[in-house]
Amino acid sequence: MGEAAKDQTEEVIQAWYLDNKEEDQKLPHHKDPKEFVSLDKLAELGVLCWRLDADNYETDEELKRIRESRGYSYMDLCEVCPEKLPNYEEKVKMFFEEHLHIDEEIRYCLAGSGYFDVRDLNDIWIRVWVKKGGLIVFPAGIYHRFTVDSDNYMKAMRLFVGGPVWTAYNRPHDHLPARKAYMKKFLKVIGDRNIDASA
Repeated sequence: MGEAAKDQTEEVIQAWYLDNKEEDQKLPHHKDPKEFVSLDKLAELGVLCWRLDADNYETDEELKRIRESRGYSYMDLCEVCPEKLPNYEEKVKMFFEEHLHIDEEIRYCLAGSGYFDVRDLNDIWIRVWVKKGGLIVFPAGIYHRFTVDSDNYMKAMRLFVGGPVWTAYNRPHDHLPARKAYMKKFLKVIGDRNIDASA
C-alpha cells in the first residue's frame, strides 16, 4: 500500500492499544498516553485494510476488484443498531465475546462506525476503529471481538467466500486447524513455543 493510500485508509481505520478498563465497551478505551498502532502492524497480524467509496459501493470498481481477486462471492448488509437488530443489547454482548472463525471475517462499513478488537503478538488487545468507507479483513483463526461505539450504529456489508458461515468459536479454541494455521503463519508459533520468524 502506497503512503497516500495508507494515509487515506487511516482516515477511516484507526487502531490503538486498549487501556483494559472494564467500563462501557463502547468507549474508545485509549491508554494514557495514547498508543496508536499502524496499519502496517495490523498487516503483520494478518489484518488487511482498505478505504473505499461507501456512497457508491454498488458500482465501485475497486470493491469489485477486491471481491473478484479474493473470491468474495456472497454479500449481504447488516445494520447494528437498536432499531434494526432484534435483541440488540444481547447481540452486542455476544459480538463482544472473544472468538475466532474458521474462515476470514470481512466487514465493509457503509455508515456509522464500530470497534473490532484483535490481539497482538503478545496477546495484548488492539482496538481497531472502523468508520464509513473502511473495509477490513480478519484472517481465519484470529481471536477478535466487535462492538459498536457510543453512537450505537453501524451499517456493514458482510462478505464471504461461498455461502455465509456464522459459526463463532469462543476462546479458547487453539486446537482448531484454522487457529493452528494462523499461529504458524502470523504468530510464528509451533506447538507451545515461538519460532524464529527469519528461520
